[in-house]
Amino acid sequence: MKGPRVKYRLGRGQFRNLKEGTAKEWLLTNGIGGYANSTVCGNSNRIFSAYLIAAKHPPTDRLLILAKTHEELIIRNQTYDLATQEYPGMQREGYRYLTGFTFDIYPEYCYRVAGVTMKKRLALEYGQNRVALAWELENGGSDTQLSLTPLFNYRPFGAVSEKKDLNFRVRLDADTPDGMDAADGARQTGTMTESGGRLTLIPEQEPKDRIVFEASEGSFYDRKQKPVSMATPNYLVEENEYYATDAMNVFTGVDNHATPYELQVCLKPFEKKTLYCLCSLETESVQEKRDSGWTEADTERVAATARRIFAQAEERAEQLLAMAEAEDDFTGRLVLAADAFLVERESTGKKTILAGYPWFSDWGRDTMIAFTGLTLATGRFAEAREVLESFAQYVKNGMIPNVFPGQAGEPPAYNTIDASLWYFYAVRQYLSYTGDEAFVQEQMYPVLREIFTSYRDGRALYGIHMESDGLISGGSDLDQLTWMDVRVGELVVTPRHGKAVEINALWYNALRFLEELAGDRKEAEAAVVQTEPARDESQREHRQEYHALAEQVKQSFAAVFWNEAAGCLYDVVDEKGVPDASIRPNQIYAVALPYALLTPEQEKQIVQRVYEELYTPYGLRSLSPADYRYKPEYRGKLLERDLAYHMGTAWAYLAGALFTAMLKVGGSKAREQVRELCLCFMDHMADGCLGSIAEIFDGDFACESRGCYAQAWSVGELLRVWKELG
Repeated sequence: MKGPRVKYRLGRGQFRNLKEGTAKEWLLTNGIGGYANSTVCGNSNRIFSAYLIAAKHPPTDRLLILAKTHEELIIRNQTYDLATQEYPGMQREGYRYLTGFTFDIYPEYCYRVAGVTMKKRLALEYGQNRVALAWELENGGSDTQLSLTPLFNYRPFGAVSEKKDLNFRVRLDADTPDGMDAADGARQTGTMTESGGRLTLIPEQEPKDRIVFEASEGSFYDRKQKPVSMATPNYLVEENEYYATDAMNVFTGVDNHATPYELQVCLKPFEKKTLYCLCSLETESVQEKRDSGWTEADTERVAATARRIFAQAEERAEQLLAMAEAEDDFTGRLVLAADAFLVERESTGKKTILAGYPWFSDWGRDTMIAFTGLTLATGRFAEAREVLESFAQYVKNGMIPNVFPGQAGEPPAYNTIDASLWYFYAVRQYLSYTGDEAFVQEQMYPVLREIFTSYRDGRALYGIHMESDGLISGGSDLDQLTWMDVRVGELVVTPRHGKAVEINALWYNALRFLEELAGDRKEAEAAVVQTEPARDESQREHRQEYHALAEQVKQSFAAVFWNEAAGCLYDVVDEKGVPDASIRPNQIYAVALPYALLTPEQEKQIVQRVYEELYTPYGLRSLSPADYRYKPEYRGKLLERDLAYHMGTAWAYLAGALFTAMLKVGGSKAREQVRELCLCFMDHMADGCLGSIAEIFDGDFACESRGCYAQAWSVGELLRVWKELG
């Protein structure tokens, strides 16, 4: 491939033991909410680890379908187990035969054992719930057999399965001797011709769905035929997989997967062979269109389809790099990382943005913050427009959704005060990048006007309203409306009720943008003022209102939020007018957003204070370490993690606002410093989830990924700043 991007090549020094090999992961996505994820040593370390997680109703209703495949090589009657997996009290160590791992457009594992070389790679088909797998085999001087066992499931992607849950009807279609049924042939002979075949698994809990696994080579062997005893495993179930990352977060469960058949492929001395497999989630109606049985044409089709999926993955990556005009490796890798989050939403028929992998769906706040980097900085303007249109369809009481549910058909939640205000920012950025005045004026302005009037008049939910000083206030009791939104039972960890600093910075910027739009709209309509005088007058009144309110907000903001003693801003002023002097990163948006609220000297003081107390190489701490409530690490039980989430944990996305603010107050002198700070993330992208940026890090010694291993606004904000730096 020609496009510039960082390519990750890891040798044995990167996975010298299972713990080190498990610390690095990879991610593939399919554009509809489905994905694949594992580690560089092959150890499944999360409930969410799988070769195929399918989205039944994009991007929701995600199911784990193919957990992974386990391989064995039988050479000169000796079996070499290439599988890597942890179990309670034991582990399989196939990574010891792993000579190298590469992640570029897709992952590739390279094994070498007893003169045999095996390369294993996989890719997802874009827009489909299907994974292609390939094994390139080069034999030594002895007869060799590859035994490959697929691990199947049909469970919610954030759960685990008991053995009793693995209930499938299994059908095998394969080329068998004349007069012999395929399944009977496998049971009676244990082996069949080397022409591949098709396994179909029908889950008992949803008989209209089909898990289809097809192979271009080899023969399927029914694992019920394997002799069992008290000392041998249950060959029909992969039992008790232990997930190390989840265990670190104090999850003590184990997982089980169905293993009804294994695929056996024979190699003659010095023979080279490539085995292709496809696994997909299909509906009953789709499967019925396929001819029953298995023929030579099916063998050729599987190989051709798999090759096409790999080729299309490479071609698509090249197109994305070209569209973004990526000219350096760092930009290229960020552009490819950004693609993971842009997905189809079935309910709107348009694009949306997933907040993070492995578990998040689309969140309004995250979407609008990540929007510029993921869509505009990458040149994906048509998709950017679709994202804005998608959320416009869900406006309620002048609010865009906070989060879409994980299941199709469920209503979205609107518990956010800032997502709708970030929507103004996203629309402004869209207009700045594209110049698409007609779309913004005709389709976006009415939506923005509706949000404005709802906030102004108090029609928004959760008590969100404008007070007499022009500032926005909202929230009470157990409400959590800002991005610091953790609640543990009846405990609101960071309540922030009343007037929050970043909310009112966003409100001011929304007013200034509306003022500009109203002015442009008025001028654009000047030619038809004779036929639409009332409309022109209305626009003039709107513009005057926006201007007057913006001026009032600017004065009120400085009076209410400026903390003279600390030389920075209060974080929030509660319902009783009591200010919170906690040093938090939210104040940086008063500097980073496009329209200036404060004096240049005040802006410099804010940037300096945030940089000195909150900056880490991988983002900003959510609370100053000097605060007695500061939590230095994000780990342990869910309660412990929730209590640290916004009380010191470092957030990668906040680095984007700091870098923009530094450029604003430091001018050209700050450009080289910001460039160096951006490049710190290159180190992180070679760790954790290769090629992406995590959600959060420990406040002390920010190093290891925490939370989601790939987060939309983390990638989006860094890409935005990096592209703006040129």
